[in-house]
Amino acid sequence: MAGNIPKEMQDTYDTIASLITDFSKQYLDEDYEALCLHALEKLCRKRPSPLKSGRAKTWACGIIYAIGSNNFIFDRSMKVHLTAAQIVEPFGIAKTTAQTKASDIRKMLKITYSNAEWCLPSLIDSNPEIWTVLYNGFAVDARWLPRELQIICYEKGLIPYVPEPKEPKDPE
Repeated sequence: MAGNIPKEMQDTYDTIASLITDFSKQYLDEDYEALCLHALEKLCRKRPSPLKSGRAKTWACGIIYAIGSNNFIFDRSMKVHLTAAQIVEPFGIAKTTAQTKASDIRKMLKITYSNAEWCLPSLIDSNPEIWTVLYNGFAVDARWLPRELQIICYEKGLIPYVPEPKEPKDPE
């Protein structure tokens, strides 16, 4: 049971969460499962919740598709990778239905490549969009800014954390 789920949405949450958890145990990992359940919680808390209409399987599949596509799940070089067919088949949903639902979910929750909230923890450090900030009118990687500016970027919510200082390399 997740925290902060409105009472009237608890049964819906439980049903969809069960579908997501079952799929995750078979095809994904804990990080994917946690992100998908986080998205589900946010959808339950929306007023009015879009989950009040539609089938639980369609919502579960759409959430997994949205989170997966934002984290390059279709890329074979990724540790966890699936095809669209592999995502939709266990739910009995058409690919176009899953794509449409995922698109709606991405818009509702503002799921983008540059938003660390929707990025797998293992991908945050390698995602340049999360670290790009404007400095004096130029797009720069915040990890290369002076520490004082990194702290300001973090406090403003522009970067997910203040990176450890880089050690100077010894000349060889």
